[in-house]
Amino acid sequence: MKYLLRISFYAVSILFLGFRVYSEEPLKKIVVARDNSGDYTTIQEAVNSVRDYKDERTVIFIKNGVYKEKLEIPFWKTNISFIGERVENTIIDYDDYSGKDGIRTFTSYTVKVSGNDFYAENITFLNSAGPVGQAVALHIEADRCVFRNCRFLGNQDTMLANGEGSRHFFSECYIEGTTDFIFGSATAIFQNCHIHSKKNSYVTASSTPEDINYGYVFLNCKLTADTSVNKVYLGRPWRPYARVVYIKCDLGKHIVPEGWHNWNRPERELTAFYAEYKNTGAGSDTTSRVSWSRQLTDNEAAEYTLQNIFSTNRKVQDPDKNWYSFKIQ
Repeated sequence: MKYLLRISFYAVSILFLGFRVYSEEPLKKIVVARDNSGDYTTIQEAVNSVRDYKDERTVIFIKNGVYKEKLEIPFWKTNISFIGERVENTIIDYDDYSGKDGIRTFTSYTVKVSGNDFYAENITFLNSAGPVGQAVALHIEADRCVFRNCRFLGNQDTMLANGEGSRHFFSECYIEGTTDFIFGSATAIFQNCHIHSKKNSYVTASSTPEDINYGYVFLNCKLTADTSVNKVYLGRPWRPYARVVYIKCDLGKHIVPEGWHNWNRPERELTAFYAEYKNTGAGSDTTSRVSWSRQLTDNEAAEYTLQNIFSTNRKVQDPDKNWYSFKIQ
């Protein structure tokens, strides 16, 4: 009997250690509510209360409301989850933009995430500055970040998915903007997301580093636009080795026949990697695509799995290779 109890204890211990970072059993829960019914009235106060470099996950439950905050999750605040009450009603909003009081694109964010293993669900990230230039709603520099059923609302430069070697996963999210509204250097997968253009312009402006295998990958996404919009490019290369791929996406009629733009820098046609595979919709006809873009073969497309994309970009082995599958129950 003692022997069986000892074995059971060891088994439980191993199971706990194996899920130390990505456990779905939160060890601490903090409630944020504007009406004083929670632990804090601002999200930043809740973030600041989390112990630095925490291995266990801290869940911050955010009740409905508009939180007017310029919010930052610094790199020493790790394993934090934001869970909103309802995505339409749990809104983090600020209105900085490039050119306002010395603000630049990289400091115009509403929310900046630098702490690794960040998770968000049912949250709206909003930059309400309007069409005044670069105004970031979400700026990510951290690694292993997951966003589920979130909204990202803005105009130019809505989302900066950044950080060389960093990996981000977006599932069932809504992202809208005007120009280059998904931009940066990270490896990011957008799965079953809704991408909405509000102006004749460009969806992506990737700046993938030369030694990174994957940039932005859109899987089974839907691309739509305002009724007045009829000339949108899938992307243009912010840096020479930009990499963007659309796989089995529904491309609306607002996508131009040529598909891609070289940012008026012909030399980048030799280094950027822009590709598509089995897309559908009025904007998916590839007969007039620019000659320097690609159509993936079946064998090439088969390499675009979540595990392969997220595991072949880095030499470091993660404690949990399936971090992107993490969910709060």
